[in-house]
Formats: sequence, structure tokens, C-alpha cells
Amino acid sequence: MRYRTLGRTGIKVSPYCLGAMMFGAVGNPDHDDSVRIIHRALDAGINFVDTADFYSHGESEEIVGKALKGRRDDVVLATKAHLPMGDDPNRQGNSRRWLVRALDDSLRRLQTDHVDLFQVHRPAPDTDVEETLSVLSDLMRAGKVRAIGTSTFPASDIVEAQWAAERRGLERFRAEQPPYSILNRGIEREVLPVCERYGMGTLVWSPLAQGLLTGRYRKDQHTDSHRAGFGFKHLTDERRLDAVEQLIPLAQDAGMSLTHLAMAFAISHPGVTSAIIGPRTMEQLDDLLAGAKTTLSDEILDRIDAIVPPGTDIGTLDASYNPPAIVHPHLR
Repeated sequence: MRYRTLGRTGIKVSPYCLGAMMFGAVGNPDHDDSVRIIHRALDAGINFVDTADFYSHGESEEIVGKALKGRRDDVVLATKAHLPMGDDPNRQGNSRRWLVRALDDSLRRLQTDHVDLFQVHRPAPDTDVEETLSVLSDLMRAGKVRAIGTSTFPASDIVEAQWAAERRGLERFRAEQPPYSILNRGIEREVLPVCERYGMGTLVWSPLAQGLLTGRYRKDQHTDSHRAGFGFKHLTDERRLDAVEQLIPLAQDAGMSLTHLAMAFAISHPGVTSAIIGPRTMEQLDDLLAGAKTTLSDEILDRIDAIVPPGTDIGTLDASYNPPAIVHPHLR
């Protein structure tokens, strides 16, 4: 692995980040097998692991904690909080009350005394960003967190948070975790340029468009894949499937699989630090690792641009963030 710097933190990370969402009940419930997958990734040179309290209701963090015994110091460990962890309305969000508790719970499950990157999993329009930055600053000063970040924040929210941090003398967000793939390039317009402007690293999620860019999902064909069982609407979006049908021969002409084309595309953008891979099985991990050295020529990138123009999204991922003003009818 040729390591990159996470924004201006000085922390060196691999261009592939191992995402742990598929470890646990939602994906691979076999703890021993999941640990072996994590160890295989670490042995291959991946030093960046990302998880969240929400993944399988904490089980993912427990598995990561088991896997990192004796290897914690060699890993840049990231986790997230915000999404609901129970029926209590205060066991979620970006408030001081919750983030202090959420981090302590995560540290216990991860069997560590600190995380290298603590991220708020989604924006919280009902919480003053200064409130969130204040508690995150305190957690950093307490030695429980090395750097703080966001996930799926709009460019305007990123800028507001940077200004609030400067105005109040608080710690700044140092990383953003947005969705990014050949099919979802919207962040190229504002999010990536804003992150570069403020020296923030980016670890992009769903570089395979949550499975669409593996080649397993084809137009007018049925698949019984693990992800298909969740009923994701984006997996049957005709516009996205049309683009996939154009990308498959492009990858074949370039002498590579669609998966390797998609991963190489995600990490080729100068504003991207790492791309999160989320294998559920050892076979999936080995396939991703096999394409780690793949690079794309300008000709291939131009052909991709002709299929999905820069800065555009073809449809949306089911897990994408939409602000309350769009989601709730009474606000529009």
C-alpha cells in the first residue's frame, strides 16, 4: 500500500479503508470468520478500519475489538455515532448528552482507550453545531479521540462547522465520509473542493454503489445476492442499471473487472483520501485486494465521464442523507 495523509492531520492511512458494516448480524454473523477477514486485510497493508455503533447494534465494534487485540497500535481506528441505539429519543443524535455516552460505549466494545477518528454519522439540524464541536473538543482533550469528522454532511454544513470552530476556538472537523462512486459523483461539485480547501481528509463510502458496480446486478436479470434481500430500491433503478450496462464493456476493453474499475476510479480523484471497502466474505476481500494496484488511464476516465458526467448522480442510494426540509412534508 502507498499510504496517504488524512487531510492535514499527519495521520498516514491506506487508500483502502476496511469498512466493518458487514461484520455482525447484518452481514457475517460468524465472529471468528470476520476476525480472519480483518486480519487478512491488515496483513495486506490496510491500516485503516472504520466501523460505527449502529452496525449490528454494536456487534460490529465488538468484532473489531476482538480482531485488534495485540494489533491496536498499528491501526488507524475510526468509529461513528448519531444513529439510534434504542427507543429512547436521547440515545441518538449529536448532543453532548449522547455523544459522551456513545463514545464510552464504543470504547468498551472496541476494547481500547481511544479512537483515532470519531465521526458524527449524520448531520443533526436540531442541534447547534457549536454544541457538537464543544463536546468533541472535550473528548479530544480527554485523550479519548485523536481527530474528529463527519459523514454525509452537505458542503454548506461543512463550511458552517469550520467557521464555528474558528469563531469559538474549538477543534475542527478533519475528515468527511461521503458516498462516492462512478454512479454517484455529486460530491465532485462542492463537497470534495470544500474538503480540500479546509484540509479535510475524505474516506468515501459505497465506491461499488452498494453492489451495483460488481457486475452481479444486470438489467432484466434476477439476483439472489445478500444485498438484494434488503430490498434496496437503487438496485433496480433503471437509470443506474443502464449505466452499468455501458460500464461493463468499458471494463472488459480495459482488461479489468467492473469491481476493479470502480475501486480505481474512487481513489483516483485527488480529493479522495481512502475508499471504504465492505467485504462480507474472504472471497470478496481477496477480489478487492487483487485490484489494489489498478490505475486508470486518461482515456478510460474520459469514457467514464461520457457515461456519467462529472458532478452528477444517477439516482440516489437508499442510505443517502436527505435534509428534514426534503424528508418531512410539513416542512415544504
